[in-house]
Parts: sequence; structure tokens; C-alpha cells
Amino acid sequence: MQVFEKNNNIFNLLSEGVSEGIIVVNTEQFITATNSSAEQMFGYDKNELIGKHLDTLIPKRYLKNHGHHVDSFVKKSEKRQMGHGRDLYGIRKNGEEFALEAGLNPFELFGSTYIMALIIDITERKARERELSHWARIFDESLNEIYVFDAESLLFTNVNKEAQRNIGYSIEELMTMAPFDIKPEFERSEFLNLIAPLQEGKEDKLKFETLHGRKDGSTYPVEVHLQPSAVGDRNAFVAIILDITERTNYTQKLEKTVEERTKQLRDALIKEKELNELKTRFLSLVSHEFKTPLSAILTSVTLLGKYTTADQQEKRDKHVATIQNKVKYLDTILNDFLSVERLASGKINYKIETFPLSKIVNEVIYNANMLLKNGQRIRYPEDIDDILIAFDEKTLELVLSNLIHNAIKYSPEDSTIDILVEKDIDKLSLKIVDTGMGIPKSDQKHIFNRYFRAENALLTQGTGIGLNIAKQHLENLGATLDFFSEENKGSTFIVNIPKKLNTN
Repeated sequence: MQVFEKNNNIFNLLSEGVSEGIIVVNTEQFITATNSSAEQMFGYDKNELIGKHLDTLIPKRYLKNHGHHVDSFVKKSEKRQMGHGRDLYGIRKNGEEFALEAGLNPFELFGSTYIMALIIDITERKARERELSHWARIFDESLNEIYVFDAESLLFTNVNKEAQRNIGYSIEELMTMAPFDIKPEFERSEFLNLIAPLQEGKEDKLKFETLHGRKDGSTYPVEVHLQPSAVGDRNAFVAIILDITERTNYTQKLEKTVEERTKQLRDALIKEKELNELKTRFLSLVSHEFKTPLSAILTSVTLLGKYTTADQQEKRDKHVATIQNKVKYLDTILNDFLSVERLASGKINYKIETFPLSKIVNEVIYNANMLLKNGQRIRYPEDIDDILIAFDEKTLELVLSNLIHNAIKYSPEDSTIDILVEKDIDKLSLKIVDTGMGIPKSDQKHIFNRYFRAENALLTQGTGIGLNIAKQHLENLGATLDFFSEENKGSTFIVNIPKKLNTN
């Protein structure tokens, strides 16, 4: 280092006029001199690299063998390029890696051996090489045939793999041929007339159909897209070829496509008709189901204003209860509609947790008791306090609430609704049993359809979406909802929850 300090002015004078980076190291690989180009390249201040080990400028993953390479180079003491075809990288002060090219030159000064590295940042060159490699790969791997030919000699200069495969000639054979040699319909003069508008600049590109002749003598129809280009400093043409053999069956395929599209349109019209009918039923249902409770609420609110004395408290309580029940009913309807939207859009996230079955059953029965008709009662299931269940808690509450509310709604006064629980090795079954009006046999196949109401239930309040929502939620989790029913005798709905759930 002292030697270079004595000769620093000379080194600076010679190196600062060089655009490439210069780094000088001794045999122990410590940096003894740099020029400003090297310092800027690696992101260091003036003279900041002096005295640092060369490893400072080399990415860690290349350090393992680097010392050995330097020792070997010093022993041979010959000028050469560094890397022998391998990609070389340096690391800047800020940790950024970059591609470089380095030429090494050993020399002696005042009895000591040094190595001078001439370094070039080739980041941009590498980027261009990658871009060229990318486009070359696209050219060669394209499923379309691509031909490049010289504008003067008309000889092919490049042909991609798909063209070679389809035409049957090798690239070496094609390099001795011109476009008209593979086009049986064209002589040289005819081909020159064809491309004249491109050569004269009157057209930017040409599109035409012709035949290509394979090496084996067969031909195939093609669509040619031809436009001028350049290869280096020479004018050229690029032809992108589409094999249109299948167009010979165009009429047959078109007829088939028209037939398929007609069927699709017919199916779409039927579906649209169904959706329109569904929309009409939905609007009618919403109008009826909202109007009735809202009218009851309005009536109760009006009457409340007339009961102002203390001895009328019982009447006030009655109307307050009516308002509460109707608001709860409207809230239930809105929640059902929101559930339909979430199910349709797939925006539901289930949370599987282990909890006591009695927790949900107690909550559902407590809420349902406020809806019971005169003399109705719910019989609590026996021996469920020790049963734990792994399921989505909100879903189970929604399903049981829906089934029990239906049982209350469609059962007469002074009736009993039973909740039964059966547990076996593979599943847990929950049964809601009522002795109500039952479901007509002809309606049973539609009972889980959205907005469907059984014929004998049309005069009873309801949206017809509760069972549809319950069944979809359960099936999303791998559970099932089944039933059996007999008109005028009652219904039994069964929820089967397997031990192994579908949580996808």
C-alpha cells in the first residue's frame, strides 16, 4: 500500500481518464488502489475502498471458491478475462448486486506483485441479452410458422421450429430456398409482383391465402401475414403463417356451432323466464311479508298513544309485545335475504369450533318460547349435557331456529314439538318432530326450492327461503338435511352432522 501511496499521483493521472473501473489488489487480496469509476460503480466515496479486502465487493454466495481462483491466477501470472464464460457479479455498498465483466492483469512494482482488474458494469447488456433471448424463444417456440427472408436475394435467413416441422425441410435446406420454392402456385416473377407494394412502401403489410408444398410432396392451405422488417443492416421480410386446413370443414362446423348457439340461447331464454318468475314471486313475497307486520306495528303504535292511564298498562304491554314480535320477524326475514345473497356469492367463512350441544339448543328454545301459540310446548331432548359437537356454531343455531320456528308456525295450539338427539359412531342426528299440517306429497320434491311455499301453507306467514338456506349451509359443511312428512299428521326434519366435516 505504501508503494501506491508514493505513486498515487501517477496512478490517479493515468486511471481517472479511463471510463472503466480499475481496482488494484495485492497478493493478500487487499485493495491498494481504485479509480473514481470503480468507486462510483460500487457506490463508495473517494479512497473508501483502500485497505478493504476484495471480498467486500463480491456477493457472499461466490466467496467460497474465490480465494482459490485468485491464488491460482497469481501463480500463473498471465493476463486473462475473469470468469471463463461464467456470469460474474459484484455487490455495491448498498447491498445491490450487479453483473460485471473483469479483465485481470498481474504486474510487479518495486518487488511486489499486484493484480489490476479492469471492470465493466454490464447490467444493461445483460438486460438486452435477456430480452433478445426472450424474443428468440418466442420466435422459435411459436405455434405459428414464421419465416424470415432477405429482401434482395429472397433466400430464407431464419425459420422457426414449427415451420420446419410442418414443411418437412431442415433449417439448412431452407437457407438455400426462397418463398416461391415452397409455394406451388407462385413463380419467382409472380412472387415479386405480389410483394412489390411492400418493397415500394405502398403497403405496410400483406395478407393473402395460398398453398404450401411440403418436402414429401403434399400441400396444405395457409393464410400468410407478410410485412417488411430488418436483420442487422439488411432489409428483410417476416411471414407469419397460419395453417388453415380445418377451414375445409368450415361450413359443417359453422352449422354445428349455429345449432349449439341456438340451443344455448333457447336454454338461456328458459333460464331467464325462470328468473323472471322467481323475481316476480320474490317481489310479491317481500311486499306481503313486509306489509303485514309493518301494518301491525303501525296499528299497535297508534293504539299505544291512546292508552295513557295507569290502569291501561296491560293493554300497553300487549301492543309493545306485538311490536317486538313483528320487528323480530322482520329482522329474521332480512337475515334470510342476506344469507341468500352470501350463499349465492360464496362470501361465507365458516368457523369450526367444539362446543356443548346444550348451549345452542338452550338458546334456540329460549328464543322460540316467545313464539309459541296457546298451549304449545317444546319438549327438551334428554341426556345432551355431555355431548360436545365440532361445527359452525352460528350455522347450527340458524338451522335449528328455522326448523323449530316452522314447527311452531305450522302446528296447532296445544301441540308438542319434540327435539330428539341420536348419536352414533359416524354422526350426530338432530330431529325436530311436530304434529302440524304436514306437507302434501306433491309438494315435497320442491320443499327445499327457494321461495317455494307448500299449497296448504300459503295463508301462513313465511318467505319460503328458510329451508333452502338451512340445507345449503349444512351441505357446504358436509352435513345433510332430510325430512319425512304426511299431510295433516306432521313432519320430522332431520339434521345429520358427520364427525368428519367438509371444511374446504
